[in-house]
Amino acid sequence: MAAEPTKFPVSIQTVSHVVPNAEIYFPRVWGMRNTGVQEQINRTIVGQVNALMAEQRKYQVPGQTTMTGYYEMKTNERGVLSLTQNNYAYTPPMAHGMTLLKSLTFDVQTGKTYALSELFRPGTNYAARISDTVRAQIKERDIPLLGEFTGISPDQDYYIADKALVVYFQLYEITPYVYGFPMFPISVYSLQDIVDEEGPLGKMLPGL
Repeated sequence: MAAEPTKFPVSIQTVSHVVPNAEIYFPRVWGMRNTGVQEQINRTIVGQVNALMAEQRKYQVPGQTTMTGYYEMKTNERGVLSLTQNNYAYTPPMAHGMTLLKSLTFDVQTGKTYALSELFRPGTNYAARISDTVRAQIKERDIPLLGEFTGISPDQDYYIADKALVVYFQLYEITPYVYGFPMFPISVYSLQDIVDEEGPLGKMLPGL
C-alpha cells in the first residue's frame, strides 16, 4: 500500500532576511497540496522569527547591535515537522552576546502547532515524569546548576528528533551561561503509556 501523501517529508527552502547589522535565515515550506495549511505554517514560523528579534532588543543596549539567526530541522516525517530557530545578538561593549533558542512542532496536515502539554493524554502526570528524567540526567551528566532543580514548566521548550522528545532550557534558566542550552533527550518509548497517539510524539511510535 502506498504511503499517504501527508506522511512524506514536506519541502523546505531557506529564506534570508539580510539588512545592515542583521542576517537571519529561516525555513519556508512549499509545494504542499493544502496551500492554506502551508500559509499557516509559514506565517507561524515568521511570527517566531519576529518574536525572537523583538525579545533580543530587550537584552541589548542602544547601539550598533549585530544579529544573526538560523534554524535546524529536527523532524520532517510521518506528518510531523519539528524545528528550532536560533537568534544571536551582540552590542559592543557588552562582555558577550545573547543567544535565544525556540522551537515549533507542527502537524503538517492541519498546520496546528503543539505545546508540550498537548503531546500527552489529558490528566496524565507528564510534567512530573519528564522532570524526574531530567533530574536523573542532571545527576548522571554532572550538570552544574545555578540552584536547585524544581522541575520543568508545564509548557517547557521542546522539539522532537526521531523517536525522542528533547526538552531544553534557555541560557541562565538552570545553568551558567558557559554551559549553553541544557538539552535532555527522552525516548518516546519511556513515555509511551501517557503519549497521545494522535499527536506528533505519538506518531513517532512504530506501527502508527
